This record gives sequence, structure tokens and C-alpha cells, in this order.
Amino acid sequence: MNGWNFQELHETPSQTGGPYVHIGLLPQQAGIEVFEHNFDNNLTKNNPKGTRIRLEGQVFDGIGVPLRDVLVEIWQADANGVYPSQADFQDKQADPDFMGWGRAGADFKSGIWHFNTIKPGTVPGRKGTIQAPHINLIIFARGINMGLNTRVYFEDESEANAQDPILNGIEWEPRRKTLIAKRLERDGEIIYRFDIHIQGENETVFFDI
Repeated sequence: MNGWNFQELHETPSQTGGPYVHIGLLPQQAGIEVFEHNFDNNLTKNNPKGTRIRLEGQVFDGIGVPLRDVLVEIWQADANGVYPSQADFQDKQADPDFMGWGRAGADFKSGIWHFNTIKPGTVPGRKGTIQAPHINLIIFARGINMGLNTRVYFEDESEANAQDPILNGIEWEPRRKTLIAKRLERDGEIIYRFDIHIQGENETVFFDI
């Protein structure tokens, strides 16, 4: 081909998500103002439909130490089970006051991350199944080569959880509980606690997406 010597290109080696996770993805938390509009952990605006909740937790390493340089992203359906990015394909109206996606960094001292969002509705699954209310979550952190994908389900949705095709697809039943968030109430606010364990006896179920 005109004298050009085309060679096979090899895959670029993977790299970890650090040591500057916050500076690159959440510069405002690191005290750096570079973007006019910053991503944040608030998925609601004005008056969204549904129940407002706070999703919070920590990410622990294999020996139980909380990670403090970690970034968490979530995406979810609104209270009616509609993903804002898929509304046109679902022929449904997405809630205009709900963002559907957010990003949060862990607190530098405690390692706690949190989101202000709404409790999602059920969404369609494959072959006519219905998925229980859930939130999709991905973790980026120092020392992790690829983002870790998991899901958050709710302990007060036991009936829907029992029918969920994704939870039922986890063959070892005791492992399913690693995807269930605990409900709490604090000063009148509904809180769901979801701790993530990267390794160890209580390792969270992660999905190959």
C-alpha cells in the first residue's frame, strides 16, 4: 500500500486511577477551580418526584482500612423507573428535576462518600423480567486498574429483590447480601448505608461490564 509498512498495534497497558483521582475528576474538592460547571453528588433539583434519600458508605481494602482517595459514580432510574438518558428510547417522560447521574469523592479524613438522590423505581429487565429498584455504582481509586462496577439494592424492597434477575443470577446466595443497602433514619432523613469491600471475607460482588 504505497510503500507503507503497517504493523499490528498493541493494546495500551492499563494504569491505576491515582495518585491524583480527586485533582483530575473532582478538582473542586481538592481546592482547585478549573471548571465552570463541576460534577457533584446532588442528583436532584427543584422538586423531583419520589422519595428523597441519602446514599452513603465507605470503601474498604482487603484488611478493612477505609480508602480516602476514592471516587464513586452512580447512575440510576428516576422514581418512575426511567433513565433520563434512555427516555426517548423507552417512549416515556423522564423527570426533568432528576439528573440520573452523579459523582462523589470520599472525605479525605473519614473516607465517607454520599449522594443526595431519590429512591429509584423498578425497571424492565431482559425477556420480560422486572428489575428491583437499584442504583448502578462504579469505583475509581488509587491502585485499581479498572473501575469496579456493582449495584446497590435496598433492604426494604425484599419482595422485589427476591424476583430480581440480576440478584438471582448470583449463584452463591449469601453473596447477594453484599449488594443490599441498610436503611437508617437520621434527623428525619432517610439514609441507605452501603459499604463496599474490595477484597476479603465480605468482598462485594462486582460485575464484568
